[in-house]
Amino acid sequence: PDSAHGTNPASAHLSGFSVKTIRSTAEGLTDLTHLRELCAGGDVAGLMLTNPNTLGLFERNIKEICEIVHDAGGLVYMDGANMNALVGVARPGDMGVDVIHLNLHKTFSTPHGGGGPGCGPCCCTKHLEPFLPVPRIVKDGGQFKLDTNYPQSIGRVKAFFGNYGMMLRALAYIQTHGFDGLREATEAAVLNARYIAHGLTSDYEKPFDAPPMHEVVFTDKRQSRKGVHTLDIAKRLIDYGFHPMTIYFPLIVQGAMLIEPTESVGRQELDQFVEAMRAIAREAVEDPDLVRNAPHSTRIGRLDEAAAARKPILRWKPKQAASIAQT
Repeated sequence: PDSAHGTNPASAHLSGFSVKTIRSTAEGLTDLTHLRELCAGGDVAGLMLTNPNTLGLFERNIKEICEIVHDAGGLVYMDGANMNALVGVARPGDMGVDVIHLNLHKTFSTPHGGGGPGCGPCCCTKHLEPFLPVPRIVKDGGQFKLDTNYPQSIGRVKAFFGNYGMMLRALAYIQTHGFDGLREATEAAVLNARYIAHGLTSDYEKPFDAPPMHEVVFTDKRQSRKGVHTLDIAKRLIDYGFHPMTIYFPLIVQGAMLIEPTESVGRQELDQFVEAMRAIAREAVEDPDLVRNAPHSTRIGRLDEAAAARKPILRWKPKQAASIAQT
């Protein structure tokens, strides 16, 4: 789908597939007509999509989407980035999904910032199990052992077991919360996002009418009439003590602000955030320059973000630091 994170088509391309992009409807959902057109020619390896999608909307036609792809001979791979909206409530396999990876940092409390390390365990349906890599860990009586006796396996895969420490932490999180706790976290994440959606609708443009799941998208359409844009709003949020939300993504929404409060934020902090965003909306009308020149409370103002993206400095080096200091 055109709303997907760029890593989805990139992963397919790196794996040697020819990548096709499916349009989204005006509702922000996968265009079934376009999907059928793309599948009509056959030779379909599969579809990779996120549900809820990156617009924060549940793909209500997911079962039909899976049927279309399966009828064309393909498999459905789900990007589990947004499972925080589904854990304990719905199972991707029941929707028709064949394979899914789980972003442990987004749903199961493992580290993300500072390099992670990242970990995305893959889950599949029973009919794909014979093809999973080896060796596999199996229980034999009261002990565990490695088993390679799977003739249809794709064989060994480098770093197949991933970052073990992250798996262990995620397992501890799951067992600590249990089914009821995980479902409660999901419900809280969705409730928090909808609370913010309700609180900001009068001040910011919400491009889609459907109720959001665990995250909600707004745009700068109203503020841009005064020359205030998404980046300005994000920078001004810093002055109010908040880390800015994801901006300019999804790419199909102009001036997007993607707000994902998660389940761990309480009512008081939600209210503070909503009030800060409302205050910025007022400032955009009454004193646009105040917002355009933000942040005002930080030691350093706006960085050259384009240069940082093109020439990332990811670790400290003495010579490099001296060169920067001289400039």
